Amino acid sequence: MADAAGNKARATARVLIAADKFKGSLTAVQVAERITAGLRGVLPDLAVEALPVADGGDGTVDAAVAAGFDRREVRVAGPLGQEVTAAFALRGDTAVVEMAEASGLQRLPAGVFAPLTASTYGSGELLRAALDAGARTIVFGVGGSATTDGGAGMLSALGARFVDADGEPVAPGGGGLADLASADLSDLDPRLAAVEFVLASDVDNPLTGPKGAPAVYGPQKGASPDDVKALDEALAHYAKVLERAVGAKAAEYAGSPGAGAAGGIGYGALLLGARFRPGIEIMLDVLGFAPALEYATLVITGEGSLDEQTLHGKAPAGVAAAARAQGKEVVAVCGRLALQPEALGRAGIRRAYPLTDVEPDVAKCIADAGPILQRVAEQIARDFLT
Repeated sequence: MADAAGNKARATARVLIAADKFKGSLTAVQVAERITAGLRGVLPDLAVEALPVADGGDGTVDAAVAAGFDRREVRVAGPLGQEVTAAFALRGDTAVVEMAEASGLQRLPAGVFAPLTASTYGSGELLRAALDAGARTIVFGVGGSATTDGGAGMLSALGARFVDADGEPVAPGGGGLADLASADLSDLDPRLAAVEFVLASDVDNPLTGPKGAPAVYGPQKGASPDDVKALDEALAHYAKVLERAVGAKAAEYAGSPGAGAAGGIGYGALLLGARFRPGIEIMLDVLGFAPALEYATLVITGEGSLDEQTLHGKAPAGVAAAARAQGKEVVAVCGRLALQPEALGRAGIRRAYPLTDVEPDVAKCIADAGPILQRVAEQIARDFLT
């Protein structure tokens, strides 16, 4: 009788894999593939649905494509002005645009940083390409940027003008904004006014100040303490000039949650009329998480590192919160685990499985993440499904 009951339980089990990438090791799609292989290594007939997720940062377009969106590629300016091939995702009249595709750190040459000069111009070109493709709803995922220009480059690509005292365009990047004398947003692409524009981000920093884009994220982009100070002053000046150009809303947006996302491109998006939403929240909507969750008996989420940052808007926390609201059990996989069981429990995660439990050598974990994750998934099957 026990075997019959166990077989019935396995027959009715349905696993939903909704994990983010393991940065530097596996894409979200690869994570789902390895987990599926591990689960089915133990239970060959197990019903598994894979829904790779992202929180608006790099990997967001890939997650949308995995969910059935079409991948569209265009040539745009990279952060240093070089031409790069960048992608966005389109399904019907909904586009998912990822700023990191055009203006991300991965677009810089290895070992090269340009905190003062990197521009978001290519991100504006990506948005324009989405409009050209007929998008009426744009989900703009921001994160992983090489830039700290407050979205000035993006706005320029969409028709704004930023000039110095001589009437010449200011130099690209946040550093050039120190010379800004006037801004003109009257020639912005008129199609933007008819689009539902959503700013998807996992951070809620303001534009400037101690928690602003330069202070918090500038050092990750190669900014020295002097660079951080210069960028903070330049962005504050930029907001003042924009206040003269478009009114009090420019100052209001500078202090709004999300304005400091991705080097301040969030600020530029707010000026375009974007509505800020936590990245994982909007991406779960766009990817169709709710209907997939309805039939799941176990949800597996995860990312490269489960730590304090995870609890503040990262993909696993968003997945776990949504699953818990529907009474679903959630386990997580990760490369490394830096959260206590109590914190995991509060987040709605029953148990976490770090790869370092299988292979304590972190370098080997990164190099062999796929096979190790597959072994971890086999253990999850034994612990929760047999």
